[in-house]
Amino acid sequence: MNLEYFIAKRLIKGKEHKISISAPIIKIAIAAIAISVFMMLIAIATGVGLKHKIREKVAAFNGHIQIYNYDNNTSDVSVVPVSKEQDFYPKFTTVDGIVHIQAVATKGGIIRTEDTFEGFIAKGVGADYNWEVLREYLVEGTLPDYSGDLNTEVLLSRLMANRLKLKVGDSFSAFFPKEEDPLKPNQRRFQVVGIYDSGFEEIDGMYVFVDIRHIQRMNKWDENQVGNFEVFLNGFDDLEEKNREIYGQILSTLDTQTITDKYYKIFEWIGLFDFNIALIIGIMIIVGGINMITALLVLILERTQMIGILKALGTVNWSIRKIFLYNAAYLIAIGLFWGNVLGLGFIWIQGKYRLLKFPNPQEYYMEYIPVHIDVVTIGLLNLGVLLLCLLMLLVPSYIITRISPVKAIKFE
Repeated sequence: MNLEYFIAKRLIKGKEHKISISAPIIKIAIAAIAISVFMMLIAIATGVGLKHKIREKVAAFNGHIQIYNYDNNTSDVSVVPVSKEQDFYPKFTTVDGIVHIQAVATKGGIIRTEDTFEGFIAKGVGADYNWEVLREYLVEGTLPDYSGDLNTEVLLSRLMANRLKLKVGDSFSAFFPKEEDPLKPNQRRFQVVGIYDSGFEEIDGMYVFVDIRHIQRMNKWDENQVGNFEVFLNGFDDLEEKNREIYGQILSTLDTQTITDKYYKIFEWIGLFDFNIALIIGIMIIVGGINMITALLVLILERTQMIGILKALGTVNWSIRKIFLYNAAYLIAIGLFWGNVLGLGFIWIQGKYRLLKFPNPQEYYMEYIPVHIDVVTIGLLNLGVLLLCLLMLLVPSYIITRISPVKAIKFE
């Protein structure tokens, strides 16, 4: 039998434990641990959730990696075409982790209505385009269908629709400059069939999705020539490694670019989330640890006579310290339990009902606060809090070694 654990268990279950002078302080310490765990779970879930959602949004509209012609990769519009007759298209089988690849082309133009006009970039997509990644951002209408004959359907952002005073079903004229004769632009008539809202002004204020065949005809390209390829991976974890692998598999005339490079300002910003999360976790562990130290010292003070008797019976200091550390671990576990119940409950409610929203959605690229957390993170967080708090309690428990058995037995 573990004597230290047995004594600690008797102390915890004893009635005098609940009515002692240390009871209020113990409750405060448990509450501090619970609140600390609650705050840490919320910080992790919201920080990681926002990070994941922003990355998913950027990738949905650009792919994780883009393959360009070397003469074209610094421009927002397609200048030099790339042939679709590549070994990696339509299936990129030489690199693991690639779930989809699609061909696109872009061309700058101007939309003119009766009341106003707006510059834009027409993003030409074809039958191979994966619309499923954009479906959740569709707010009105339907997604275009470019699998059949050439048509005039377009997907417009809500931002541009509001600026141009357009709605689903409306038509508008778009003008695209000709390189050989800028004074006589190409004119196209398009019809709005759907409106999307990504929350990114960099995307919403720029891109209109059109049939890629319009751009091919205006640029005098054949049906096998496109602007670039967008590659979708099964995650962000190995983005740079996959980029190097893809670069090694394509022609020397082609180059690659990750979305972290294309939108480096956004990804530098969300990279700060990890620091903020770590800072909150550090502060909360310190707060919870200090409260547990206070509770432990009160417990030692309250059990001074017991410590003296155990020492008089020959119990070594470390065994007595373990009794109080077992007691403290039990209190920490209670705090962890309630902290997890409250924290995970809040995360579940927010994930399902999206009750909390950003006061300024434009600053965070979305309206509601997203949450994301996994079982491994929860387990590591709880284990870390328990171990760190116990380590912090090793130092104050050393006071037990300074207690004299004779004085302790006479202690009142």
